[in-house]
Amino acid sequence: MDVVATAGHVDHGKSTLVRALTGMEPDRLEEERRRGLTIELGYAWTTLPSGRRLAFVDVPGHERFLGTMLAGVGPVPAVMFVVAADEGWMPQSEEHLVALEALGVRHCLLAVTRADLADPAPAIEQARTRMAAAGLGGAGLDAGGAAGLDGAGLDGAGGVAGPGRVEAVGVSGRTGQGLGELREALERLVAGLPAPDPGAPVRLWIDRVFTVTGSGTVVTGTLAGGTISVGDELALGGEPVRVRALESLKEPLASVTGLARVAVNLKGRGLPERGGALVTPGRWTFTDLVDVRISPVGALVGPGRGQGERHLPRRLTAHIGSAAVACEVRPLGGHVVRLRLAVPLPLHLGDVLLLRDPGRDRAEVRVLAGASVLDVRPPELGRRGAARARAARLESATPDATSVLRTHRLLRAADLIAMAGATGGHPVCGDWYADPEHWARLARRLAEVARRYAVEHPLEPGMPVEAARHELGLPDRRLVVALVRPPLTVAEGRVLAEPSGRTSGLPVPVARAVARLRAELSAHPYQAPETSRLAQLGLGTRELAAAVRAGSLLRVTEGVVLLPGADSGAAELLRRLPQPFTVSQARRALDTSRRVAVPLLEHLDRSGITERVDEIHRRCR
Repeated sequence: MDVVATAGHVDHGKSTLVRALTGMEPDRLEEERRRGLTIELGYAWTTLPSGRRLAFVDVPGHERFLGTMLAGVGPVPAVMFVVAADEGWMPQSEEHLVALEALGVRHCLLAVTRADLADPAPAIEQARTRMAAAGLGGAGLDAGGAAGLDGAGLDGAGGVAGPGRVEAVGVSGRTGQGLGELREALERLVAGLPAPDPGAPVRLWIDRVFTVTGSGTVVTGTLAGGTISVGDELALGGEPVRVRALESLKEPLASVTGLARVAVNLKGRGLPERGGALVTPGRWTFTDLVDVRISPVGALVGPGRGQGERHLPRRLTAHIGSAAVACEVRPLGGHVVRLRLAVPLPLHLGDVLLLRDPGRDRAEVRVLAGASVLDVRPPELGRRGAARARAARLESATPDATSVLRTHRLLRAADLIAMAGATGGHPVCGDWYADPEHWARLARRLAEVARRYAVEHPLEPGMPVEAARHELGLPDRRLVVALVRPPLTVAEGRVLAEPSGRTSGLPVPVARAVARLRAELSAHPYQAPETSRLAQLGLGTRELAAAVRAGSLLRVTEGVVLLPGADSGAAELLRRLPQPFTVSQARRALDTSRRVAVPLLEHLDRSGITERVDEIHRRCR
């Protein structure tokens, strides 16, 4: 299915044209039919000559209903712009065109109505000139013409435009003149639209709400992409809802894929309102604060208005999809502004908001600018000059995962998807993604802080991972481990670095104290000094622990340390004794005291070098 919205000045025949194309009545309200004036959004559909099904969203053209018009056009990718041949370009034609320009709509077909009452050529030329200035063109024509035409412009009743020009058709909804040509032009228009992604996250902007007896709440909208199926759980205003049933063009379906008009029967909450959105849970960021890049249109464009954002009123209405939300504007610098929305909206980077001044004189164009979303979770701007610096970073930013990582540096996959719609690249650790430059800086900083920690804490084996996490301001310990690069290593929950000024893995003062102890033990290797003597040598508790970790000393038990290999030497001496032997025999053979002999023999037992025979005797294995 394809979906096209109408646009154009009031009473130029939009609804009449939709009625003639579809055979359906788009005006649903009795008041609309009585007054001949569209007030609410209307819906109708038809089958084109190729068999493609085309749905229309018919919008009101009166200036009082601009918000309703935007609700209909917002989610739709293409527009049939209607201008009357006998009146030509009118004020509301201009306002609708400016709105399309601000929303970034580029796929457009011009239908000049009442061709039975006046020559459509002047109106076509006038409208094409305005549309070209606004950047609107016909989908598919820029690719060389979907219908195989040579692109030569036709006059009189209209026809196919050249590349970059809006295709125009002169038509009469009353007599049927040009309807065949209009259907062919609509074929070319929708054939050139970009293909929606059926796997995209759902965001269905609600444009109509009603209740059905026995079924409950039904909402309708234009599904731009993604897929909705019966039984799906979606989110609406932060609350879970379940899809009870689906219809598209009055046909019950088990699943609907965008692009499509869809009616969704919901279960799970009270009556929603137009402007709400059914979304895939966890795939969008609900936010009331966004940084955007302004594209001035309408009244903000003109001589001396090169910095249009400076002329934005402080309070505006922001439109996206069918939503209309009051917002406060804070200029940051250049074309970048910050919007504070009165109600959180589900947004991605790259979404386009339309900014409108509802308080402007109706004689003026009230659509002021388009606003492309650059960040849905902008940082606070507390310090002096922060706003200007922020604007400078965002002025050339692109609305994608790379850009958002450059701003936020580290994000989990779920947050990145909810902000940018996709992750891009590869995670640095688990489900964490990082800006490459920031990640490289973190690796360098980790090396620096680990070396500094080793110097400042020479008796510790390394920097605790948790201390490194805190020092680098990281949200997850796993990120510290992922940042380790040689010569750094990780062992037993610590980041190890070898600082300058070490000898044999020990700080110089500790290494000297160990050397003095080694000299004292050289003649009597098993006469372990008392704790007081160790302290005199400069070997306190922390120094001893460092020496033992470095393999420079052997700890037999608390307060008893010997040189490395003393246990192996003791085993050789004990094997010379008659087997089995007693503690006293071992003490004499080792030339030591009972204070040392007993824990040393227990150490040899644990090592499997000796074993007990009974309560008194041991033997070597």
